[in-house]
Amino acid sequence: MTMALLTPVRLGSLDLPNRILMAPLTRARSDRAGVPNDLMAEYYVQRASAGLIISEATGINREGLGMPNAPGIWNADQVAGWARVTDAVHRAGGRIMLQLWHMGRVVHPSVSGMEPVSASATAAPGKVHTYEGKADFAVARAMSRDDIARLLDDYAQAARNARAAGFDGIQLHAANGYLIDQFLRDGTNLRDDDYGGPIANRVRLLDEVVARLLGEWEAGLVSVRLSPNDAVQGVADSDPVALFSAAAQVLDRHGIGFLEMRDPPPAGTFGKGDGPRRLPLMRQHFRGAVVDNCDYSAEEAEAAVASGAADAIAFGRPYISNPDLVERIARGVEWAPNLDGTAYWYVPGPKGYTDYPVLAEAAG
Repeated sequence: MTMALLTPVRLGSLDLPNRILMAPLTRARSDRAGVPNDLMAEYYVQRASAGLIISEATGINREGLGMPNAPGIWNADQVAGWARVTDAVHRAGGRIMLQLWHMGRVVHPSVSGMEPVSASATAAPGKVHTYEGKADFAVARAMSRDDIARLLDDYAQAARNARAAGFDGIQLHAANGYLIDQFLRDGTNLRDDDYGGPIANRVRLLDEVVARLLGEWEAGLVSVRLSPNDAVQGVADSDPVALFSAAAQVLDRHGIGFLEMRDPPPAGTFGKGDGPRRLPLMRQHFRGAVVDNCDYSAEEAEAAVASGAADAIAFGRPYISNPDLVERIARGVEWAPNLDGTAYWYVPGPKGYTDYPVLAEAAG
């Protein structure tokens, strides 16, 4: 019997050979100027059997990129670097979508060279990665109306650059406590203008950014990532059910290709869900295709797709040590563990990045 996960699916305007997506994974292998390189191309080619690769989060401008050695998409050198990646993935038979990222208050000025910005003047809890090691977060500056207008222009330009770089689609990163999420949630959005206060105002930036992206790409090739759990990276909301119902309705009206949800369970990785699963809620308000990302096992993913709960499943950490994850799921074999933990997630070089063997190499 054919596994549901291995059947073709149409997500928006994208026809995919299977329902196993590679989730965006920050791996910090570009140079300090945010330019992708040949090592990154090798990494993505190794994982090209995924139904769709969603790229690592990629900065739309210098202001919003605060992760050391993460890539950007705001200048010609970055476009050229990504073009080498997309060309290699396409030659390997794969499909790749670019995730557009602005980190907001999670940016440290020592990395970006600029003052961090957010919905309001707040600082994230904990420590942030910098080139000099971990540091305290800085207090962000509340964005002005001029800042927001510039931000919308930067998203539109990044979307155009993604097309020039040869991507098959784009995804707006509106999750995980980054800038769009900071505007959505009343724990970080303390504004008293028409971008703050009631939910209808707090979803305004999401609405406007998606509209600008749809001015550059057809709706079926645009995705959005949300994390409708109760809290993430210190970003919380007093009524997440009402908030994310409204956000889903905004995306439904725009008719985007698909919604990807990062909805971690109580023992999740990089964010632990402290409320009920939001998948049924989002399905209620968003009529398009939904890709779920919930630290699934192969068996759990198969059940979710077979039942119709989700149209496809995005896998994150398993793709670090299993470049041939599709084949491993198809053959029902054990996934290779990530024996090094997080030691090589964000460091230069191939170690812990492109040196994981596929099944045939492991058997040999």
